[in-house]
Amino acid sequence: MRYIRRNRSGSPILDTFVDSLSLGECLDIASGWANSPTPRTICFCNVHALVTASVRADLAKAYADADLVLPDGAPVAWMLRLLGHRRQKRISGPDFMWQYCQRANQIGASVYLYGNRQATLDTLASRLKGSFPELQIAGMMSPPYRPLTQEEDDAIVETINASGARVCFVSLGCPKQELWITAHQTRVHSVMLGVGAAFDYHAGNVRRPPMWVRNSGFEWLCRLFQDPKRLWKRYLLANSIFAWRASAQALDHALNGRESDRRAGRVSQPDTSEPER
Repeated sequence: MRYIRRNRSGSPILDTFVDSLSLGECLDIASGWANSPTPRTICFCNVHALVTASVRADLAKAYADADLVLPDGAPVAWMLRLLGHRRQKRISGPDFMWQYCQRANQIGASVYLYGNRQATLDTLASRLKGSFPELQIAGMMSPPYRPLTQEEDDAIVETINASGARVCFVSLGCPKQELWITAHQTRVHSVMLGVGAAFDYHAGNVRRPPMWVRNSGFEWLCRLFQDPKRLWKRYLLANSIFAWRASAQALDHALNGRESDRRAGRVSQPDTSEPER
């Protein structure tokens, strides 16, 4: 199933629309949304997420419902460039989170941290405050690693809303965090961002490779060496499927150009207006 987004700059990759923006533009948009009472959602998608969304309708809908879907992963950014967005760079969840906290520090804005283990949250909060003394961490919560009861879920929503945080970083892993965000996008009154492994990275639990490795598109290989038992099958399948389907899409674009873009629903202007709910 293909979801087409109108009035936003970007292109469908496989079956998911991915926005084409710079990191600075994304930070400006998120900062503006944080000053609005309207709930917003921002997702970051890599190769694994795009392939999973192509076979899972619930994840595809979560990306379709998001206000922004950003290219977290060098191959995703490369695809956007091949599809005509020549200056697109990778915008990863961990990088975005750090940059936003730096900006929030300058104005004393508040954030909420949801997900991961309590020990990780404690270390993360300490490191964030050490780097950004004026950043207001309105609250943090490590949810149970099991399905929540309705009463528990209602209590979590009430706690986040009562904190007053206008930005909520969610670190539950894909696709759990995207499904949680879309299920709560009208209930949690903030800008919710699914930032994946950002909490582990910034807490120091997982070491990130050097910037040149990240930009080269081989960060996945470093993660594979760190956790081979869990990740080998994911990367073998997802990377192979993505390479095949993305190559076919890029070839179609090269042969058919603008007509291919028109059929795919490629558009040219970012949408910063209030969404219809």
